[in-house]
Amino acid sequence: MARNGVYAQTTIADTVRLVGTGVHSGERVSLALHPADAGTGIVFLRGDRRSGREIEIRADWTSVSATELCTVIGDPARGTVATIEHLMAALSGLGIDNVTVEIDGPEVPVMDGSARVFVEAIEGVGVEPLAERRRYIKVLKPIRVESGHSFAELRPHEGTRFEITIDFPNTLIGRQTYAADLTAKTFVRHVARARTFGFVSDLEKLLPLGLCRGSSLENSIAIKDDRVLNPEGLRYADEFVRHKALDAIGDLALAGGPIMGLYRSYRGGHRLNFQALAALFSDPNAWCIVEQPVRREAPVAEIGAGLLAPAFGPDVR
Repeated sequence: MARNGVYAQTTIADTVRLVGTGVHSGERVSLALHPADAGTGIVFLRGDRRSGREIEIRADWTSVSATELCTVIGDPARGTVATIEHLMAALSGLGIDNVTVEIDGPEVPVMDGSARVFVEAIEGVGVEPLAERRRYIKVLKPIRVESGHSFAELRPHEGTRFEITIDFPNTLIGRQTYAADLTAKTFVRHVARARTFGFVSDLEKLLPLGLCRGSSLENSIAIKDDRVLNPEGLRYADEFVRHKALDAIGDLALAGGPIMGLYRSYRGGHRLNFQALAALFSDPNAWCIVEQPVRREAPVAEIGAGLLAPAFGPDVR
């Protein structure tokens, strides 16, 4: 958000409260988003209704502890929060830098399987500009990770762009690509409403393992053979790839600041999204911090890569 000609950090204007069900745990979860000061970032306060204790978990790539079916942050020995990607996508897509997320369960509620409910709730209270400038992670050179036939890469780009391709043997989905520069308008109109999806055959295998207990036609697109079982059908003709783009936006929001670069993936997922971030930050020559978008005419202030930890790391308050 621009404030007096400068791109300012933001938070939400008031507290947002939501209640829903975790798609994997099946537990009822209460969630509150609170305004936060500049430099706070996105911080989860995970409460335990049984013990009454509360732990703080920063929404940062270094906090990621699992990426199998969703993105999980935190220490399994102390406490974690799962399925954060849709909420993180909503915050990133709307350009919100600082929020404290208070949650009383192990998993962010899935709501309708997309980021729509989070977006509408945040838009209901509004976005508040703060006094400090926003800092961006600028990609300086290509970074690529591969896994079999899948790959993900970050490349220099003037702005923030996502190019996501999926390729399923299922004829209903097949090969789909979604590509767009990320803006709040684009995210809200073309990505936020895309729901998670799954195959009935996979669900039948996961339920005995205690997973997907909260999955239903109210929060997921169910696919059986070459048919969508949801009576209302699809929200977009290519809703499957748009949801993968939503996931990627949410996962890359764990960078510690908005990424200035192009993110491209083929047959990607949470694990590859995380691995791309890890590969980027493992190379100090691949990125730097800038305080203003490079497309602005004003000079861009760059900070050495070694300052990322104090700028965005867990010790910042």
